[in-house]
Amino acid sequence: MSFLMRRLAALHADHRRIALGAARVAFFLLMGKAVGAFKEMAVAYRYGISDVVDAYQFTLTLANWLPVTLVGAFSVVLIPALVRSRRGSTHQHGRFLGELQAWALALGLLLALVLVLAWPWVLEIAGQGLSANVQGMSQLLILGFAPAALFTITTGLSAARLRAHERHINTLLDSLPALMILLWVLAAPAGAGVMPLLWGTLLGYALQAFFQRLLAQRADAVSTPLHLSQQAPQWSTLAAAAGIMLIGQLAMSFVGPIDQYTAAQLGQNANATLGYAARLLSLMIGLGAASVGRAALPVLADIQGRGDAAHARAMALKWSAVMLVIGAVVVVLGWWLAPWLVSVLFERGAFGAQDTQAVAHVLRWGLLQLPFFFGVLILVQLLASQNRYRWMAAIAVLNFLLKAFLNTVLAPRMGVAGIMLATSAMYALSYTAYLVLALRAAPVAGTPRRSKRNPDNETDPD
Repeated sequence: MSFLMRRLAALHADHRRIALGAARVAFFLLMGKAVGAFKEMAVAYRYGISDVVDAYQFTLTLANWLPVTLVGAFSVVLIPALVRSRRGSTHQHGRFLGELQAWALALGLLLALVLVLAWPWVLEIAGQGLSANVQGMSQLLILGFAPAALFTITTGLSAARLRAHERHINTLLDSLPALMILLWVLAAPAGAGVMPLLWGTLLGYALQAFFQRLLAQRADAVSTPLHLSQQAPQWSTLAAAAGIMLIGQLAMSFVGPIDQYTAAQLGQNANATLGYAARLLSLMIGLGAASVGRAALPVLADIQGRGDAAHARAMALKWSAVMLVIGAVVVVLGWWLAPWLVSVLFERGAFGAQDTQAVAHVLRWGLLQLPFFFGVLILVQLLASQNRYRWMAAIAVLNFLLKAFLNTVLAPRMGVAGIMLATSAMYALSYTAYLVLALRAAPVAGTPRRSKRNPDNETDPD
C-alpha cells in the first residue's frame, strides 16, 4: 500500500486527478455492480432462461434505446461546456442550468408518450420473431419502462453536472434500479410474472433521478429556475456540437436493437442468453474502462481549456496504452474462468448447468472486445475535450455499418456468439480509428477563434 501511495504521489498532478477520480468511480462501481450482480442472481434464480427474461431484455433494450442515445450524445459535449460555464457569470451559469433542466423534462415527457403509443408497432417490426406470450409481456412492461425514459433523461443531465465538478457519486446511484429490482423480485410471490421487474425498474429509476438532481443542485450551488428557452449564451456552441454528436450516437445506438433483432431471429431464448452474457460483460467494463473514462473527461477538458493540448494528448495516450494491456489480461483470465463466473452468478433455481454452458460460450466471444473498449474509452474523452465531434460521429457511423454487416454474416453461422464477435470487431475498428486521430495534432479547445457561427470565441466542432 505504501508503494502505491508513493507511486501516486510521484505522478503529475493531472494524472493524479484522473487516478483519484478513477479510484472513486471504481469504488462506487464496485458497490453498484455488486448490487447488480445480486440482482442478476435473483433474476436467474426466479426466471432462468425463459420467456419472462426474453420479454424483459427485449423491452429494456428497445425502450432505453433513444433515451440512452440522447444522454450519451449530450453528455459528451455537455460536460466540457459545463466546465467552461462555471468559469463565467454565476447568473448566466444558473440560467443555463435552468434551461437545460426544462428542456430535459419536456424531452423526457415526450419520449415517454411516444414509447407507449408506438410500442405495438415496435413489437410488430422488431419483435416479430418473439412468441405471442413474450410480446404480451413486453406490452405490459412498457407501461413501466416508458416513464423510466423521462427519469433517464433527467438523471443524465444531473450526472453531467456532477461529473463537471469531478464528483462521481452518481456512479453509485446508478445501482438504484438494480437494487429495487432485486428487492421486488425477492419479495414477490411465485408466479408474479413480469410485475416485479416492472415495478422494481420504475421505482429504481424514479429514486435515482430524485437523489441525483438533489446532489447536482447542491454541487452547483446556484439558483436554477426552469425556463423552456435557449437564451443562455452557452447554447451557441453546445447546440451545434450536440447535433453532430447525435448523428454518431444514433448510429451507435442501433447496435443494441440490432442485436436484439438478430437474437430474436435465432430462436427461443436467444435474447435471454445474450442478455446474461452482456450483463456479465458490463460488470467487467464498468469496473475497468468506465471508471477511467468517467474520471478523465472533466480533467482533459480543463487541461484543454488551459491551452495545454500536447499535455492532454500525452496523458490520454499513456492511459489508453495501460488500459489496452489491462483489457488483454482480462480476456485471458476471463476466457479461462467464464464457466465458473457464470455458474457462481447464475446457476441456481431455474438456471441450470446447460444454461451455464450456453452463456459461458457467448461470454468468451464477447470478452474479445475488452482490450479495444478499455483502450478506446480514454481516447474518446480526449477527442471530446478537443471538440473533434465530426470525426467522432464519422467513426460511430463506420462502427455501426461494420457491426450491422458482421451480424448478418456471423450470427447465422455462430449463433449468439456471432453477435458478440461482431461487437468485438466493431470495437477493434473504433480503437484503431481513434488512435490514428489521437496521434494527430488538433486545435486547442477554447482557443479564441472568432466567427459568425461561433460568437463566443470557442473552438468550432471539428
